[in-house]
Amino acid sequence: MSSTAVALSDLIAALGGDLLGGADIRIDAIAPLDEAGEHGISFLANPRYQSQLATTKAACVIVAPALAEAAAARGAAIVTPDPYLYFARLTQWWAARVRPAAQPGVHASAIVSPQAQLGRDVEIGPLAVVEAGAVIGDGARIGAHCVVERGAQVGAGTRLAPRVVLGHGCRIGARGIVHSGVVIGADGFGFAPSRQGYVKIEQLGNVRIGDDVEIGANTCIDRGALADTVIEDGVKLDNLIQIAHNVHIGRNTAMAGCAAVAGSTRIGANCTIGGAANIIGHLTLVDGVHISAATTVTRSISEPGVYSGPHPFEENSSWQKNAATLRQLHSLRERVRALEKK
Repeated sequence: MSSTAVALSDLIAALGGDLLGGADIRIDAIAPLDEAGEHGISFLANPRYQSQLATTKAACVIVAPALAEAAAARGAAIVTPDPYLYFARLTQWWAARVRPAAQPGVHASAIVSPQAQLGRDVEIGPLAVVEAGAVIGDGARIGAHCVVERGAQVGAGTRLAPRVVLGHGCRIGARGIVHSGVVIGADGFGFAPSRQGYVKIEQLGNVRIGDDVEIGANTCIDRGALADTVIEDGVKLDNLIQIAHNVHIGRNTAMAGCAAVAGSTRIGANCTIGGAANIIGHLTLVDGVHISAATTVTRSISEPGVYSGPHPFEENSSWQKNAATLRQLHSLRERVRALEKK
């Protein structure tokens, strides 16, 4: 058994939940139901996978109260109102135990301006650059090859993975996670046409990112043209997302991979944007809007709800009806032709 194994009683002490049997059982891995070994722990949140409960080899399964009896019949179980949320907190607790701890200090190969401000217990990795006027908060981690340009700010406990660029004057709040390849504060796409060609519009704004924000690998967030691009607290951005200049994203909104938001669009709080969705510029989406994957949003949305469809998008239930009709279009055409011949 792995040296990282932990007794279920210790897990309950840390995270809560009702343990049915097996307080002394030790687990050394978190795994899906169909892959868990005899020392693993798994969870069941989606009823679609309930059949796997009887066949899983997991030492313990996290379940909702409705499945407590069935789970206990096969072995140890942790009962909690929201198994998926419990699983999320379990992964955080587990990662804190097994991942390498931060190593505060500035690597010998890093370049840190004497005019930069470093908080307590900051870690600056190999070949990182921190320019004059930059402010790095307590416990922040700046990965290898990162660049924190002049006047930029990194909040306490925020981690920049290797090869992140935080542009001049831009800032991110506390407890953020920024994955590799992210560029925050590149110029927005602004040009004035002339007879001689395009004339660049200098992008004079910054990017302001709140607390508890996570930004996926190779995502780009452009600085504002005049005012700032704003990402509020708790926003979660997946990999390969484009956020154009002067976009404003409300708190706790989540966006899946390859989505793109054009300039000066305002997205409300608690929204979700599906993968590869596109939102054109200068629109407003109110709080609680949910955009399905690959949808193209071409007008503002003033009512919460689910919206779907490429061309044009519309309220989800209406789009589903139209999509079903479209699948029958060929047979409908043949029926009309048959009627016309009579």
